[in-house]
Amino acid sequence: MKLEPFTQKAEQVLNLSSWSHISDKLVAGFTTKNGGDSEGDFKSFNLGLHVNDEDNSVISNRKLLADILRFPPENWVCSEQTHKNSIAKVTKKDLGAGVFTYEDSIKDTDGLYTTEKNILLTLCYADCVPLYFFAPSKQIIGIAHAGWKGTVQDIAGEMIRAWGHEGVKPDGIQAVIGPAIGKCCYIVDDYVINFVKNLDKIESKPYEIVSDNQYRLDLKELNYQLMVRAGIPPENIQVSSYCTSCENQKFFSHRRDAGKTGRMMSFIGFKED
Repeated sequence: MKLEPFTQKAEQVLNLSSWSHISDKLVAGFTTKNGGDSEGDFKSFNLGLHVNDEDNSVISNRKLLADILRFPPENWVCSEQTHKNSIAKVTKKDLGAGVFTYEDSIKDTDGLYTTEKNILLTLCYADCVPLYFFAPSKQIIGIAHAGWKGTVQDIAGEMIRAWGHEGVKPDGIQAVIGPAIGKCCYIVDDYVINFVKNLDKIESKPYEIVSDNQYRLDLKELNYQLMVRAGIPPENIQVSSYCTSCENQKFFSHRRDAGKTGRMMSFIGFKED
């Protein structure tokens, strides 16, 4: 049985502890829905500025996360996520993008990576799959937001190919697939499955037929297969067992909560030596 790559160290945060032995300067993890200031449908640790929560509550929650991580919000970078496969290389000039005002986010981008220290890359989720990337030899880190649309557009492969231009070979990349809705809770129709069927070189079907026009889709497994297809060795990929829909005491879930809910955040950054 493979070990869960995330461990809970605070009410608000799951740390990506399985990479801690590679570098003690790496800050990476995923938030829970608990321990914050938001109320109502967004109770309580909502970190999304785009879901009609009170902005001051979200900013308060972000500042609390910054304190927990000891990574100041002025050094964060956020993007406008549009369920596509665009990847952006982040540098110091992007610091603070989208942290306090959603309109200032890096536009139309679902994947971020950087080669620089003291930058915290962040993305928001409520069932979609968080993907984490790390090339220890080159000290490159990245994250991606993979809903079904971004997944079938191969955002995982786009990140790996972008790193190829940085001199990183796929076999030098470590990857983690984070907490997301599991196949236990994710039912989709023919429209979605047809996109999956049209993907080349997917070795095994990441879905099961439930009934006519109904399928259980395993988005984590599909992203795993796409990472392997792009050249990451299977032994370099870890997969979280957490289902955001099942774990109703720990996570927000767009599917479970009928669209009115908060957002968790994935994050990764290197602190200065």
